[in-house]
Amino acid sequence: MDIIETIKEQIANNTILLYMKGSPNAPQCGFSAKAAQCVMGCGEKFAYVDILQNPEIRANLPKYANWPTFPQLWVAGELVGGSDIMTEMFQNGELQTLIKDAAAKAAEA
Repeated sequence: MDIIETIKEQIANNTILLYMKGSPNAPQCGFSAKAAQCVMGCGEKFAYVDILQNPEIRANLPKYANWPTFPQLWVAGELVGGSDIMTEMFQNGELQTLIKDAAAKAAEA
């Protein structure tokens, strides 16, 4: 399967998906650590992809997403953004609402 198809499939099959360096419990950069904390703070289960273990995804996702940096948060098939956007949304309560609504919709489906 071509890497873009893999990326599309990951995004389609996971309501809440974080592309990051490392894992939520062992992040490999400060931005990924901050992003994982924000998503974990929303209290819903989420999937993640360690881009350090997946160099093809690391190389191709920025082109697919039209977003140059990592981490990247995808919710319900839409790119939310990177660490700064996630942090700001978490601080004003938007991220919690977005993630809880997406998780609830996915549970109904």
